[in-house]
Amino acid sequence: MSNPNVSPIAMAAVSARLERLPVCGFHRRFITLISLGGWFDFFDIFMMAYLGAALQQSGFMTREEFGITLAAGFVGMFFGTVLFGMGSDRFGRRPAFIFMLLIYSLFTLMGAFAPNAHWLMAARLLAGVGIGAELVVIDTYVTEMMPSRVRGRYVAITQLVGFSAIPVVAFLSKLLVPTHWLLDGWRWVMIIGAAGAVFVWYLRRALPESPRWLEGQGRHEEAEAVMEKIEYQVASEAGPLLPTPLVASAPVIEKGRIAELLQPAYRSRTLLMLGFHLLQTIGIYGFANWAPTFLLSQGKTLGQSLEYGFWIALVSPIGPLLGLLTTELFQRRTALVVLPLLIAATGFLFPFAISGLMVIGVGAAITIFCYWFSAVLHAYQAELFPTRLRATGVGFTYSLSRLSAAFSSVIIGALLSHGVMAVFIFTGGAMVLCALLVAVWGPKTNAVILEKLSE
Repeated sequence: MSNPNVSPIAMAAVSARLERLPVCGFHRRFITLISLGGWFDFFDIFMMAYLGAALQQSGFMTREEFGITLAAGFVGMFFGTVLFGMGSDRFGRRPAFIFMLLIYSLFTLMGAFAPNAHWLMAARLLAGVGIGAELVVIDTYVTEMMPSRVRGRYVAITQLVGFSAIPVVAFLSKLLVPTHWLLDGWRWVMIIGAAGAVFVWYLRRALPESPRWLEGQGRHEEAEAVMEKIEYQVASEAGPLLPTPLVASAPVIEKGRIAELLQPAYRSRTLLMLGFHLLQTIGIYGFANWAPTFLLSQGKTLGQSLEYGFWIALVSPIGPLLGLLTTELFQRRTALVVLPLLIAATGFLFPFAISGLMVIGVGAAITIFCYWFSAVLHAYQAELFPTRLRATGVGFTYSLSRLSAAFSSVIIGALLSHGVMAVFIFTGGAMVLCALLVAVWGPKTNAVILEKLSE
């Protein structure tokens, strides 16, 4: 029911009021805070790839134990994705953000002081719980706060900033891993990641709650207060004459239920994304988490492995930058068909790369295609579910990617005994199937208002 004490502008649906806002400093500040948190998530997720070779070379853990450690982190992410994805729809986007960062910081710091491999496995499991839903909530949060005409671009910005963490963690690993100043070098890399997340948690206190979420919960006064504050900031920066939103009746207030994801309205999208996430992680993390280990298995030294890994990591931001430049230009559905095929094709070339230049060139191509793909998929998945179920729907389907990454880490560890080509047949086949799923069942979403997509 509409509040009789508010103006006609306030009676307009929050979606209409957000849609009419010109993009300005408010949106850029919001994205900056969101992206900083995502940066440390990426730092943590990809950190183990560069520390793994050192952990194995030093005798801290075996290759099999490293595979289990990677799997433990992704199992933790699975539970975190489900728990905090659903929790974000129940308690809000902002509280989920802050709580996840605290959990991640605490257990990543615990891992830095692990006395043995089993302690590190447990720490990665628990840190994964905090990391698990971070990207889910980022996608949800940004999708709800940005006008439809630019939301794909702004999700891609969070990915661009996040992937810039990869060359940083690669450089820090290259610099610190060989050292033993007070602590083993790999421990300092983990400490840096944990300390940074605490700093971002402080910054995030300035984030507003999603007014779309508040309105959907029937908390109209709070939604109105947040919207007035946003509109005041935008008007002070873009000019006081904001476009008039369309006045619409208040939305039906209905709590989202996870069972609704399998009812006819959303069943096909849910099944599509479950299959999609089961497959896409095999290709993305199959290369990203194991590239230095692949090089070790091909006879490269630890120093060469870290060196090549660093140069490959330098191109990491190029992929999401291409996503940023193209996500509103081409249909996201089309990009999610073409890019997995390119990932599979370049992956088959990697085992034939002999010289250092070839290793870096092919590895860089795979990296660019993988992270371009990632930028697009994160914009796409949050568009497919209604506000009351957005984080639950994305979290429920995305959680399968975490289990897939956990199991594929163990499988890849076993396949390596048969050579690197066996691994890329496995990962390439998964990406081809991923492209096929989207080609057959993926809807088009570009520039369509969220509420229209949810009908």
